[in-house]
Amino acid sequence: MLSREVKDPRTRNVVISRVSMTDDLRHAKVYVRLLVDDESMRAEALKGLAKASSMLRSGITKAAGLRYAPALHFFYDAGQDDVLRIERLLHEVKTEREKKTS
Repeated sequence: MLSREVKDPRTRNVVISRVSMTDDLRHAKVYVRLLVDDESMRAEALKGLAKASSMLRSGITKAAGLRYAPALHFFYDAGQDDVLRIERLLHEVKTEREKKTS
């Protein structure tokens, strides 16, 4: 729905990584990532999603057969960034250990 319905160019490289909803299904935290990651594009993508929120709400409500349209709250998912940073640090430690043993 995001790639087909939303025409805002700021949302072009957005991928939804996860969604968590409240028990009453009235609020959804939508975590997104960018295919082309650039910090300056993150804020713009979130603004574009916020602007398209009402259209997305109605589409989700119809597609999921919900009684109420959940309020959508968009967040950049930095979890993957943390994983990549830790993997890079572990690789550096491994490389240093290999240099010392050679």
